[in-house]
Amino acid sequence: MDLSGVGRHTPVAVEGASREAAVIAPVVDRDGEDHLLFTKRADHLGEHAGQMSFPGGGREPSDDSLEATALREAREEIGLRAEEVDFFGRLDDIETVTDYSVRPFVARIADREYVPDEREVAEIAVLSVDDLTDLSNYESERRDHPYYGEIRIHFFHVDGYTVWGATGRILVQLLELTTDWRMPAEVDRVVGPDADLPV
Repeated sequence: MDLSGVGRHTPVAVEGASREAAVIAPVVDRDGEDHLLFTKRADHLGEHAGQMSFPGGGREPSDDSLEATALREAREEIGLRAEEVDFFGRLDDIETVTDYSVRPFVARIADREYVPDEREVAEIAVLSVDDLTDLSNYESERRDHPYYGEIRIHFFHVDGYTVWGATGRILVQLLELTTDWRMPAEVDRVVGPDADLPV
């Protein structure tokens, strides 16, 4: 991954969302190859239970900035220490179906064993960028959403995990800015709003 592409990007901010959140997209160099660290959200969580996410969460009044939010949440969720984080920039803010504005930061972090906070994180998955950019592991669909209208949903299937939803949207931009991967022009299928998700 060429993370300088993130530094050159001028991120788009979302204004007016009722709640703010921030995540870190953590890049890990493992055996000379780039990987991305994801968390699998605990099944008992009310919002996005069981989904793959980047470490992060909602902004608290005590957070001086959204970068501070991302660092605090990553420390709470996986034990990531601030001195282990080398920020390269950020991606476009995204809006979620739960009316959050999420600000994604991109950083390299140390390759070590991280310990999930079982109250929030079921497990930690470190997935190869080579596998994430393999188009045979990618699919997408178009469906109508009651709030956003027609949307495209991305699915990355790697090592038994599926990255999709808001994290899939973040991942698409990250890969396009830092690798040769490009989102295919055409979706794999068009489905109705109530169709089952392939996860």
